[in-house]
Amino acid sequence: MQRYIPSPTKRVADQVELYESSGGTEGTTAHGLPVVIVTNKGSKTGAIRKTPLMRAMDGQNYILVASRGGARSHPLWYHNLKASPDVEIRDGTQVYNMRVQEIVEPIERGRLWGIAVDAYPPYQDYQEKTDRLIPVFLAERG
Repeated sequence: MQRYIPSPTKRVADQVELYESSGGTEGTTAHGLPVVIVTNKGSKTGAIRKTPLMRAMDGQNYILVASRGGARSHPLWYHNLKASPDVEIRDGTQVYNMRVQEIVEPIERGRLWGIAVDAYPPYQDYQEKTDRLIPVFLAERG
């Protein structure tokens, strides 16, 4: 079994711990809005990594936005998903095995970006404060 390495950011590690230890009944929001926990494999360590992300949905699929608050570089989990696209998403008490792909086609990316910004409006501010195009992934079941 692969080992789990918690986030070095205490707030993130604490939220993942609360979310998972409660079976998805606590720690399920950030900034008053719903979050999901994305479990993936570390691209360098091969260890299990877990990240809370804002919940944005396209039907039954999840939109994962690699915003990192508008920082100049992608979050570390971006590289993990590019290297290993199989993830587990915990949404409250439900857990799904999913596969992600980065959406780069401009029209589809724009459509998904709009849904994500509706779900969490600060994404637009994050995009405006960085020169990089913030990556958008779509997580699908199967």
